[in-house]
Amino acid sequence: MPYDKEELEKFRLSGRILRETREEMRSFVTENMPILMVCEKAEGLIRSKGGKPAFPVNVSINEVTAHYTATPGDKATIPAGSTVKVDIGVHVDGYVTDTAFTAAFNSEGRAMTATAELALKTVIENIRGNMQLGDIGALVEKTIKNRGFKPISNLTGHSVGRYLIHAGTSIPSVSGFNPHRVETGGIYAVEPFVTLPEAIARVDDTSQKTIYRYLKTKSLKTDLAKKLAKYIETNFHTLPFAERWIIDVLPQEKHKAAFKELLASKTIMAYPVFVEASKKPVAQAEHTLLIKEDGCEVLT
Repeated sequence: MPYDKEELEKFRLSGRILRETREEMRSFVTENMPILMVCEKAEGLIRSKGGKPAFPVNVSINEVTAHYTATPGDKATIPAGSTVKVDIGVHVDGYVTDTAFTAAFNSEGRAMTATAELALKTVIENIRGNMQLGDIGALVEKTIKNRGFKPISNLTGHSVGRYLIHAGTSIPSVSGFNPHRVETGGIYAVEPFVTLPEAIARVDDTSQKTIYRYLKTKSLKTDLAKKLAKYIETNFHTLPFAERWIIDVLPQEKHKAAFKELLASKTIMAYPVFVEASKKPVAQAEHTLLIKEDGCEVLT
């Protein structure tokens, strides 16, 4: 960082595709809809507009906070009265933008959603180049607590880059000493997560895993595993992917063993699904920002 003019135009195009996709998805997501339909709709929109998904669309319901995407043949649906976080990413030639919205089908969820959106708006109105990360976290926490809710303490925003969703800098949503600063010309995704005042307001890992990422091809025993690894490396680089994206690369009866070999060899890694520790519902809002000396440009 900072990025040159050509790189910034790719970020801006990525952000425009993502913004259009998000707004179409806001009116698409409904109760009782299959999660797979949400994922495939959003990912299809991204591709039809000239971008590529930067990661599988996350559809995280109620206390599930992040990292859930539809599995191959997923039959799960959005429950009536639920709070649904839809987190979407796009890349153009590897230049990543990231956004999220919450579809809340209950009054409590709508109040949390409005609070997450207000916290995000407050950051957008106040962030500037060279601002300390601790000051951003304090701003988010104060905004959320002033409305009677709590921020999730161990989830953060993040810098983005080329083929990088988490590019090294974390943007906190809680106060605390953090003298590191956002860089003028840098690009950051800011994403407050909001939960109820009685919640623990922390996420824990679960044993469930639905999103994966290529690390490095290790010593693989079978040609089928090598073929699958090559496909993943070529198509996704270091960006996350879903198993449903690769289910047809090999004959169906051969896929499971090859995929298991990639995991066992640590050629690929898996992200655990996050759940709020006290099983309370969570709302989210997110934009990707280009930091200016005296403010920011919202890319999404």
